[in-house]
Amino acid sequence: MIVDADAHVVETEHTWDFLDGSEKKFRPQLFSSVDNSNMQYWFVEGKSVGFRPPTLTEQELIALSKQTGRELQTAPEARELRDVELRLQHMNKLGIDVQILFNTMWIARVADKAEAEIALCKSWNRWMAEVWKQGTNRLRWSCVVPAMTLNEAIQQMRYAKENGAVAVSLRPFEDDKHLVDPYFYPIYEEATRLDLVVAVHIANGSPQLMDQFKPRYDRMGGFAQFRIPTVITCLSLMMSDVPQTFPKLRWAFVEASAQWVPWVVKEAIRRSGTKGFPKLPFKEFNIYVTTETNDDFEYVYRCVERSRRHRYLPRQRSCHRSGQEKDFGR
Repeated sequence: MIVDADAHVVETEHTWDFLDGSEKKFRPQLFSSVDNSNMQYWFVEGKSVGFRPPTLTEQELIALSKQTGRELQTAPEARELRDVELRLQHMNKLGIDVQILFNTMWIARVADKAEAEIALCKSWNRWMAEVWKQGTNRLRWSCVVPAMTLNEAIQQMRYAKENGAVAVSLRPFEDDKHLVDPYFYPIYEEATRLDLVVAVHIANGSPQLMDQFKPRYDRMGGFAQFRIPTVITCLSLMMSDVPQTFPKLRWAFVEASAQWVPWVVKEAIRRSGTKGFPKLPFKEFNIYVTTETNDDFEYVYRCVERSRRHRYLPRQRSCHRSGQEKDFGR
């Protein structure tokens, strides 16, 4: 079975049709840039939030396909899951049996108010539940949860598990809290009970860090804002009490590449200060990391084989619109 472990879905206006009546005041509004019609932005209560990828024309997708040497002309109806059957047909074309769907909007903070966060997460999760029911169990997903309200987060995790979710998405930083903070222990306890993976996709829920690492004098894009926090969280996890406190909990670090793995493992072993630290911490702590096709596999595997084997997600291809296919080698 070929499983695409990081397939995204682009939120649309339909995503918010699942808001309860009293929550419709939080419905995100989509606006286009006056300077670039390809750029669109979500607004909640008058504030730009989250992330919306550029909307490319068919001609632009054709040009990008020629430039990258990859087929990128995915129909918007499939990309945005307005047509589930079309998405399944596209998966058949790629040879993919199952996709794990991740959000796009939650790469950054989506709400300042707890009640708004609850409403948006609930609507997104209900949307995914509908997609899963139409997708003949081939479209599984990672739920989003209102981290500001733990009891509600747990309720939404239970709903998600009953409706096809296989993971719960958490950002490396949620406001001023890091994921190893005991504040998140109720989520980890429930994820263990429900057998949900904690998926740490590249993202950043801290407005302070987003501003601090915003590129001002260079062209590194979101490397410091999104990828570095994911790597930091993996090291922090191994150096914390969380793996021992929740020994059955599985972790996935997604879309941050994998060439940092040998470095982080070396640092964890060196900094542990104890002879009892496992030589294979990824195996011991149930940690999985996605790789990308432009990773130096020879280097990564050489380092991995040096300490026997760590864990990588099964090999597959994803249909990221950016065209960067991902391979996951075990």
